[in-house]
Amino acid sequence: MRITVNDDVMIFTEPLTVSALLAHLERPVTGVAVAVNQRIAVRDEWSNFIISDGDQVLLFQAIAGG
Repeated sequence: MRITVNDDVMIFTEPLTVSALLAHLERPVTGVAVAVNQRIAVRDEWSNFIISDGDQVLLFQAIAGG
């Protein structure tokens, strides 16, 4: 399975969840926002949100302010 994460191509043997991807990348879950194919992945659904072959994933720092 081939996905793109922040413009880097990554290869996995099978589909994985957003939570599994973050764990694989050793990224903290707090302060991070995730979009898959230009759609924000809701944090409460990360453990069930499947990333599939060809998906484009964007990981970015969530910023609050005003």
